[in-house]
Amino acid sequence: MKHLLSLENLSRADMEIILASSATVKRQRGKSASMPLAGQTWALIFAKASTRTRVSFEVGLRELGANVMFLSAVDIQLGRGEPIKDTARVLGRMVHGVVFRTFAQADVEEFAHYANIPTINALTDEEHPCQILTDIFTYQEQRGPIQGKVVTFVGDGACNVPASWVFAAAKLGFELRIAAPKEFQPPLALLERAGFTHVHAQATGSGEVITGHLTATGAKIVLTADLSAAAAGADLLYTDVWVSMGKEAEAADRIRVLTGYQINQSLVKLANPGALVMHCLPAYRGKEIDDETFEANAATIFSEAENRLHTQKAIIAWLVGAAI
Repeated sequence: MKHLLSLENLSRADMEIILASSATVKRQRGKSASMPLAGQTWALIFAKASTRTRVSFEVGLRELGANVMFLSAVDIQLGRGEPIKDTARVLGRMVHGVVFRTFAQADVEEFAHYANIPTINALTDEEHPCQILTDIFTYQEQRGPIQGKVVTFVGDGACNVPASWVFAAAKLGFELRIAAPKEFQPPLALLERAGFTHVHAQATGSGEVITGHLTATGAKIVLTADLSAAAAGADLLYTDVWVSMGKEAEAADRIRVLTGYQINQSLVKLANPGALVMHCLPAYRGKEIDDETFEANAATIFSEAENRLHTQKAIIAWLVGAAI
């Protein structure tokens, strides 16, 4: 039984299969008569609100032939305290697959274990695997292989999106730089889980810089508070919101500390010529990215949003063993 719960547990080979299939899915949309999920019903369980994730999965599942049920936390007994494993064992006997968007990573993993049907992590507080697979597909679609390139993440480096970037860098062999204040950098334990070795800290004039390497793939990771140094020579500049869902009570403190960690025209000039700018949306212009830079890169950002559909269809096909 296949699941997509985390990039940590997804092999490089499977990641490359999904990325290659995404291009095929996109190219064939509207032209293929293949309906590998015909006669199936899939459930979307969303404890967190969504625009792109919900729409892309609903459309994608329907285009693959499935019937789709959307279930929010208030629609089912999970919202009243029923154990995850009980809900899982019920749905596992009634539907053919589940897309689960929630808070705790452990909930998605427990659900998959007890439901025994294909389960997709559509976002947890710890990881956002579908988003990062989409982002890599988008980069490679426009600029070629990501291996050996430099990806710079700007902002809250301790949330789910950069965590998934860490695992992706380790598997695919590119350099990931996370530019964030020290309190918003990922824990060293995460780097070690991803396989980075020789992780060490070095004091510089602009603060501590932490680096790590993964010899097997050629991957490198850099954690720094120096935004300019992180952006210099980058091939991709990437950001996300400063206040993720569930962190609203911390909004004032987060905005105060993260102010300045913004992608803007000055930062773009430090990156390599032709560097892409991406944002997984929704964007709060004037905070993590300014309006001018967002609009200058809107074609890439909204292609990235569209590609959620194609990549997730490729993920589903990989899960069920369907030919594309």
